[in-house]
Amino acid sequence: MKRFVYINEDNLAHDLYCDNRISNRKYTIWNFLPKNLWEQFSRFMNQYFLLIACLQLWSLITPVNPASTWGPLIFIFAVSATKEAWDDYNRYLSDKKANEKEVWIVKQGTKKLIQAQDIRVGNLVWLRENDEVPCDLVLLGAADPQGICYVETAALDGETDLKTRLIPPACVGIDFELLHKIKGVIECPSPDKDIRRFDANMRLFPPFLDNDVCPLTIKNTLLQSCYLRNTEWACGVAVYTGNETKLGMSRGIPEPKLTAVDAMIDKLTGAIFVFQIVVVIVLGIAGNVWKDTEARKLWYVRYPKEGPWYELLVIPLRFELLCSIMIPISIKVSLDLVKSLYAKFIDWDDQMVDLETGIRSHAANTAISEDLGQVEYILTDKTGTLTENKMIFKRCFVSGTFYGNENGDALTDAELLSAVSSGSTDVIRFLKVMAICNTVIPVQSKNGSISYKAQSQDEEALVRAAARLHMVFVNKNGNFVDIKFNASTIQYEVLDILEFTSDRKRMSIVVKDSQSGKIILLSKGADEAILPHAYTGQQVRTYAEAVEQYAQLGLRTLCLAWRELEDEEYQEWAVMFKEANSSLVDREWRVAEVCQRLEHDFEIIGVAAIEDRLQDGVPETIETLRKAGLNFWMLTGDKQNTAIQIALSCNFVSPEPKGQLLMINGKTEDEVCRNLERVLLTMRITSSEPKDVAFVIDGWALEIALKHYRKAFTELAILSRTAICCRVTPSQKAQLVELLKSCDYRTLAIGDGGNDVRMIQQADIGVGISGREGLQAARAADYSIGKFRFLKRLILVHGRYSYNRTAFLSQYSFYKSLLICFIQIFFSFISGVSGTSLFNSVSLMAYNVFYTSVPVLVSVLDKDLSERTVMQHPQILFYCQAGRLLNPSTFAGWFGRSLFHAIVVFVITIHSYAFEKSEMEEVSMVALSGCIWLQAFVVALETNSFTILQHLAIWGNLVGFYVINWIVSALPSSGMYTIMFRLCRQPSYWITMILIVAGGMGPVLALKYFRYTYRSSKINILQQAERLGGPILSLGNIEPQSRSLEKDLSPLSISLPKNRNPVYEPLLSDSPNSTRRSFGPGVPFDFFQSQSRLSSSYSRNCKDN
Repeated sequence: MKRFVYINEDNLAHDLYCDNRISNRKYTIWNFLPKNLWEQFSRFMNQYFLLIACLQLWSLITPVNPASTWGPLIFIFAVSATKEAWDDYNRYLSDKKANEKEVWIVKQGTKKLIQAQDIRVGNLVWLRENDEVPCDLVLLGAADPQGICYVETAALDGETDLKTRLIPPACVGIDFELLHKIKGVIECPSPDKDIRRFDANMRLFPPFLDNDVCPLTIKNTLLQSCYLRNTEWACGVAVYTGNETKLGMSRGIPEPKLTAVDAMIDKLTGAIFVFQIVVVIVLGIAGNVWKDTEARKLWYVRYPKEGPWYELLVIPLRFELLCSIMIPISIKVSLDLVKSLYAKFIDWDDQMVDLETGIRSHAANTAISEDLGQVEYILTDKTGTLTENKMIFKRCFVSGTFYGNENGDALTDAELLSAVSSGSTDVIRFLKVMAICNTVIPVQSKNGSISYKAQSQDEEALVRAAARLHMVFVNKNGNFVDIKFNASTIQYEVLDILEFTSDRKRMSIVVKDSQSGKIILLSKGADEAILPHAYTGQQVRTYAEAVEQYAQLGLRTLCLAWRELEDEEYQEWAVMFKEANSSLVDREWRVAEVCQRLEHDFEIIGVAAIEDRLQDGVPETIETLRKAGLNFWMLTGDKQNTAIQIALSCNFVSPEPKGQLLMINGKTEDEVCRNLERVLLTMRITSSEPKDVAFVIDGWALEIALKHYRKAFTELAILSRTAICCRVTPSQKAQLVELLKSCDYRTLAIGDGGNDVRMIQQADIGVGISGREGLQAARAADYSIGKFRFLKRLILVHGRYSYNRTAFLSQYSFYKSLLICFIQIFFSFISGVSGTSLFNSVSLMAYNVFYTSVPVLVSVLDKDLSERTVMQHPQILFYCQAGRLLNPSTFAGWFGRSLFHAIVVFVITIHSYAFEKSEMEEVSMVALSGCIWLQAFVVALETNSFTILQHLAIWGNLVGFYVINWIVSALPSSGMYTIMFRLCRQPSYWITMILIVAGGMGPVLALKYFRYTYRSSKINILQQAERLGGPILSLGNIEPQSRSLEKDLSPLSISLPKNRNPVYEPLLSDSPNSTRRSFGPGVPFDFFQSQSRLSSSYSRNCKDN
């Protein structure tokens, strides 16, 4: 689809395209209630509770007042709706501020001030310096005579460096006054969200230009939310407005990510639901049988002889309503609340602040913090993520001579300085390519000093190095660049720029020497993009060896080349280049094809080597996270040798002879097949440590492997815990993440640039580094950090604590609901299996909403171990990775505890009060009191680190229970009049509470003491060490049980096990699948023993790809 924009004719497009009103709102006043209710009731659990609430309106079957369900349901829905309404209101205020901003447009030949929301497609918009661009514009005029203006795009892509924007050639030279009257048409594509691309054509109407087509690119546009800088004024025509701008099309709510904990909670909820249905069916049948055999004989029951047709359903439905509280109605709101607090803890963490830039860590996704503690694979970019992305020109190779090898810095190499001063032809040409072949903008200050604005750190490093060697890029005036060498100034006219793309991997520029008139093609790029295109007869072997040598040192390399063009050759090519640039279909492909026609027969001039230093703390962070059992894959676009050297320097892999790198290279299917088979056989039999063996693959071989040998490569991914993937594209990075996810691994992707966005969004957890390449990655990520080293704290501290707390909160929520439900079930056995409720409606409602919620919410402050201990012993993260705190086994423990406590409360209460001719309300209050006392002690027992707030929540909540019930007991109409006053005056009530607590908590304490003393987990031993203040020795590595695949696999085929082991775990003493180790008394606390990665069999499910 195409769009035709008529310049300065807004009436023609008035009804075709939207106005410039921005709307990020999700609701309106009129649709908020129905839309929000629809969204909330689209969830199964909410539908279930609504059904239960509606059934309670049937007075014949409801055992309690409907308010006991409707009250909490309305409260929870109101909380969720209020949060949504508040968020939407803030979006409305933000939209209102942007929509009412005043801007200048041209209407009927005169300037007019209007609100931004009234701009229409086709309007001429005038901007002044520092103005925000209100919509997507095509630039038509600027204050600069050469038609250049500068914009800051930080709000769009996070890059703080200024970008140049150019007036289309057709508009150059149009007088300021005539811009008011300009007419024409722009043919452009339909709105899209690609901020890097705009393929359009423009025709101006006479008298400006007679229907000559002028191609437009993204460099001729000013996009919404950018700012005009260092330019007095600019004028443009609106092409996309409102929510159809590129920024507006990019907005949207990302797809929610389901954490492993959420998935487990869903499974447990399903299991409880099945159990509930079974209980309802059994008790319903029993109730009907008792009614027909016994109840009709009892005169006081008063069952009619014959009932309606639905009589058999009454008792089962009563039990369904009675047992509906098995599934806690408040669990989702509670989890959402604590997860928001987890995210705030990350935002508030002062130890995760980059002191250099002042950037704090930020959690953009508040729903997945516990997944940080269950990560198994980390896929990381290299440049700007592991390294600083601060490029420094260190060495070079020109015409057979190495410069900088002696002292490590070419800029101070006496031999190079001598070659420059003597005017060596090859060195001078080398410096000219460094200074001219780029998109750098020189900015001259008032004192005469020159600074450079560059989108590429590599280009800035080359330009600065050339300036240090007296080849100074001093000025860029339109299509003319001025280079100052020693005392003379050389001027070149830029004829065409062949921009860098990830496919071509090179950038070229066609310039004309203003003195000699020669047309020259200057190029720079990766060695595989330059060296194969050298002219016939040039020996490129020495240059390839230089590239190899520099890569061995971990330096980034760029090859520089040059070619003189004949005038006729250039003119013929320029026509094709213009046609390709004018194409609206496949423009990028056509331009690349035309560029190929010119970029050949290069004269290779030299090789530049650039250093990109490692960030502080990277080796230590990787080493610590490896001890925690995390596996690392490096995904980079850099050369293989450079990537390997960086991997060696940051502890990614072990150096030789201990380390073993398995290469997978090849340009054909057969070569890749042989290499992949060889590596697979090695990986199947190796007994090396995880970081001592790694496979290395380049982008070309990876593409073949993923396309033709995907199953074999998947097996390799399962077997290998370390990988280096070089020369990979952004789409390949995302494919590798998807591959590991398909094998049911929890993945974390971390990067800093726009090329990492797809990988970050594909992973279970995306982490962006706020780096020198801008904020694109950080904005697309779930979490943003200032430096790679903060990843250690993000995972080990925040991830682990979040998982532990969520595991306790979710299971405790089920425990307290099951406890009260079991008591109701037991009561039915002494009430004729009739489905009668022991507790009144007010008590049930208060129990779920008030009495049991406050203490558990402060569990977000609980820490089983100090942060120092967690960081010192990262091996304990295995408990989280294995799902050791939340799984069917642990849930069964909580289920059993709730059943046992229900028996204790019911038996003691009934024996204490039922035979004393007490009122029903008294028995109910005693049982409820026992539940509240037990839950207070359960929370206290499960709390590891007490604070004043936790004490207030636990014991203050207990006091609050009595205060509330004293108030309710003072109300004659409450149905509980004087109940609590009478009970509190009876010594038997307090004796009953003591018996319930002793009977309920005694066995639990005894079991906990036994496990803590005789079957201590590793965490228990660390807790003892912390409390005793004793020394904690350095811990060895615990390796997860390795995967055992079929040894007799046919070459390049996989026969994976169909069922995955239910728990992915290391050999831990309290694991049901492990063998306990005994430790001698002479080695206190040194309990983690090293395990060979192939010491025991382990199967891992991998979905068929």
